[in-house]
Amino acid sequence: MSVQEIIKEQVTKNPVVLYMKGSPDFPQCGFSANVVGILRACGVDNFYAVNVLENADIRQGIKEFANWPTIPQLYVNGEFVGGSDILREMYESGELKKVLQT
Repeated sequence: MSVQEIIKEQVTKNPVVLYMKGSPDFPQCGFSANVVGILRACGVDNFYAVNVLENADIRQGIKEFANWPTIPQLYVNGEFVGGSDILREMYESGELKKVLQT
């Protein structure tokens, strides 16, 4: 299975997927910690997290998959939602909670 196939499987088989540095309980960058906090504030405690620091192929592959250069990256129902800044803006406007409820 190629890295792109693995990523596609992860984002399609799990309703909410976060590619991040570290884990939800121990984020290893401020941006990842921010997104975990936003998800929890939206009532999402159960999501599939992928620590990109554990796999260099996934770390590079996810950037290519979404054509998005930074991590963290959030996927909901197989769709790329955004990175840290976009998610913060969506959270503040209430839009993210709507996306997460679909």
